[in-house]
Amino acid sequence: MRPLPAFLLFTFVASWILFGLGGLAGVATPVSGLPIASGVLIFLGTIVPSLVALAMTARERGPGAARALLSRIVENIPGWRWWMFAVFYMAAIKLAAAVLHRLIAGHWPAFGHTPIALMLLAIVFSTPVQAGEEIGWRGYALPRLAREVGLGRAGVLLGVIWALWHLPLFYIAGTDTYRQSFPTFLVSVMAVSVAMTWLYWRTGGSLLMTMVMHAAINNTTGIVPAAGRNADPSDLHITLVGGLTLALLWLGAGYFLTRLRGARLADAQEA
Repeated sequence: MRPLPAFLLFTFVASWILFGLGGLAGVATPVSGLPIASGVLIFLGTIVPSLVALAMTARERGPGAARALLSRIVENIPGWRWWMFAVFYMAAIKLAAAVLHRLIAGHWPAFGHTPIALMLLAIVFSTPVQAGEEIGWRGYALPRLAREVGLGRAGVLLGVIWALWHLPLFYIAGTDTYRQSFPTFLVSVMAVSVAMTWLYWRTGGSLLMTMVMHAAINNTTGIVPAAGRNADPSDLHITLVGGLTLALLWLGAGYFLTRLRGARLADAQEA
């Protein structure tokens, strides 16, 4: 089996098994301590992409290549404007959606209650955790997809893969995505993946920047909550502010895709 399909197979199987065990540990019996066990199992599932990527890199090219992949977290540290983009991209999208909501509906949407300072602090502390995904998705899978279909298409395709990987979490009580609309999530993650692909390209393959942006998206999307709970995650349910957010995300993705035409990662980042 070729490296990329093997990476995806091992990642999905191992993560979904851990997600499933985490769901069972959390809901099977209400014994004290099992919710902690559930959280640990689900967390282990979320870091599988990078563990598989490092293991496969070591198998393909030796331990030195795996160490080089890991070290890319601290390489290519970009200037301040890229930090600003990574941290505030989703916040800007959300605030713009709120303004459009005000113009269209005549009233402001509901805003979240988390203080901005706490969001920024959460980004700082959760950025290292995102290495568990980003080494796998952007560090290993994206360059290989880009060689096959081009960087822009790779960003879109990786968004589909990335979203599908989250699917079991929509059925596990207690997770952030429980009973939300998966189709809406899928479309939004595709657009986000394109934006992150563009950032990765513009910063010379900086995994740190994709980790920061990943953490920022997770922690600032609640500035203007858009998701609603559904009886079934397969339902296509979207609020006005959610629709506006999607439209703005894809407006940005459209721009990034035009900039990614003919783009390629440096040879050092494609290895």
